Amino acid sequence: MSQLVWLLDRGAALVTYPALYLAVLTGMFYNTESFGVLHEAARRVHIELSAFAMIVTLLHAGLGVLDAWFVVTGQVPAPAYSMPYFLGGVAVGAGALLVLVVAVLGFTDAKRFQRPWGPRVVHSFAYVGFAFGTIHAAAIGTDLTGLVRPLLGPSVAFLVYVLLLRLLVLRRDSPNPTSG
Repeated sequence: MSQLVWLLDRGAALVTYPALYLAVLTGMFYNTESFGVLHEAARRVHIELSAFAMIVTLLHAGLGVLDAWFVVTGQVPAPAYSMPYFLGGVAVGAGALLVLVVAVLGFTDAKRFQRPWGPRVVHSFAYVGFAFGTIHAAAIGTDLTGLVRPLLGPSVAFLVYVLLLRLLVLRRDSPNPTSG
């Protein structure tokens, strides 16, 4: 049973991270018309992709809690790294899940949040959740150990580049209150 949970948890994690990556990337293109065809493509898939990413994230979280329970109770062998390191990685994953759920609520239940924490601000918590998820994946994602340097680092760097480009475009396009 514990071996099946571990396999399902790993499988869910391997689907979750790319889905979250694409949800964050399409979210950056979603509200910025200057990105042209990327903006149009993002408007077609962002919401559905984000819903899918959240569903597999919740699946991974549920299986991960069960898998961590097996490790903590000694029903399965402990991971190769220390138990405090393992529990720290689990805590970072729980933090990522919490921030992502709040970000989703910012979109789906916009009336829940009042100024200054408006829906757009709360929805931008997804970036923080994704950052925590990346740390969680790099720290205790045993399937990613060989991919951190060649794949994870450059892909996160690309997200930061697109985010900075988006901020630059939005700053350029914002109306100047002193002109007119």
